Amino acid sequence: MPLPRLLIDQLSERLSAALGTTVDVEEAIPVGGGSINDAYRLGTDAGTFFVKTNQADRFPSLFEAEADGLERLRRAGALRVPRVIAFGEEQDTSYLLLEHIGGGGRDTAYWEELGRGLARLHAHTAPLFGLERSNYIGSLVQVNTPHASWPDFFIHCRLEPLVKRARDKQRIDGAMALRFERLFARLDHLFPQEPPALLHGDLWSGNILCAADGAPVLIDPAVYYGHREMDLAMTKLFGGFEDAFYGAYQAERPMEPGWRGRMDLCNLYPLLGHALLFGGSYAAQADACLKRFL
Repeated sequence: MPLPRLLIDQLSERLSAALGTTVDVEEAIPVGGGSINDAYRLGTDAGTFFVKTNQADRFPSLFEAEADGLERLRRAGALRVPRVIAFGEEQDTSYLLLEHIGGGGRDTAYWEELGRGLARLHAHTAPLFGLERSNYIGSLVQVNTPHASWPDFFIHCRLEPLVKRARDKQRIDGAMALRFERLFARLDHLFPQEPPALLHGDLWSGNILCAADGAPVLIDPAVYYGHREMDLAMTKLFGGFEDAFYGAYQAERPMEPGWRGRMDLCNLYPLLGHALLFGGSYAAQADACLKRFL
């Protein structure tokens, strides 16, 4: 769908303000990778940029939250993140205007740099688990009410809300919901104690890019301060990253013993989210993970 003329004019204005010179948008080419959004590559007389759009009332504050997450990751300085130029609304369309990242090829050095960078990102900490604002993971609202302990946060802000919604939508049955209740009583003893770590929050292969110079780039975050095993587990959910990534992470910031065995525990959260959104086999996968820890 072509971008409305009024939106193109506003993007030109926002680019002009950011760059300090008049910028004309010459073309807006639809591209893939927007997932729940529409995505475009903007050709301008000042270079190439990237914009995502959606209906303004479909996911309120979606792009504001994403811009906030990208800026938090950028300020951490651990890995490259697209520069946020602007976000806003034009009539009934919301948008997020970003630096455009050209593509390159992933090699061993790429995975090693990504592993070291993620370890450095996780070194950024906070007093509490959570975040002072809600955001999104995909199309699901992610509530980040701060908690003093990771098990409390994981229960009350991650698993419990999705269990209730999945039960209400009949994605899971009552027996599975009761199994989650049994798990909640054990969580204090399952996770090693660690300080809150700044997480990407949705770290699967579709949310990392390779820049033209070979550098890894983080996109589409769902940031919060959580247990760092959550990010590592997400990398394993849809096939896993290259071994060089895990080796470099371990060399930079070793994981606590048994972390690989806890991946299924961490991935209960994204699996429940997928079960809620898509149904299918995700609920069965979540139940199989759940039973491992009961």
